[in-house]
Amino acid sequence: MEEVLTGTHDLNEETLFVVSQMFKALGDPTRIRILNLLCCHEYSVNDIADELNLGQSTVSHQLRLLKNLRLVKFRREGTTLYYSSDDDHIMNLLHQAIDHAKH
Repeated sequence: MEEVLTGTHDLNEETLFVVSQMFKALGDPTRIRILNLLCCHEYSVNDIADELNLGQSTVSHQLRLLKNLRLVKFRREGTTLYYSSDDDHIMNLLHQAIDHAKH
């Protein structure tokens, strides 16, 4: 445990804010489902909505938040945007939490 805590005494306000925003993003079941889906493949908003049985507006709203936090990225193909994960650290953290919850 000592190694984990090394360096935590010098957290500045910006670091605290960024960390809290990451955990806030992971604190919502819909965002967790979206991030889990995007971990290995890219999907359009409609594909995500269909795959997770969610409304398109719900998915768009959550993706906008995740994009602003730089947890997902997109590419445009014609008029369609395809989203994928953009932060391997957060995806690893998410999968560790999922694995932990399953035990």
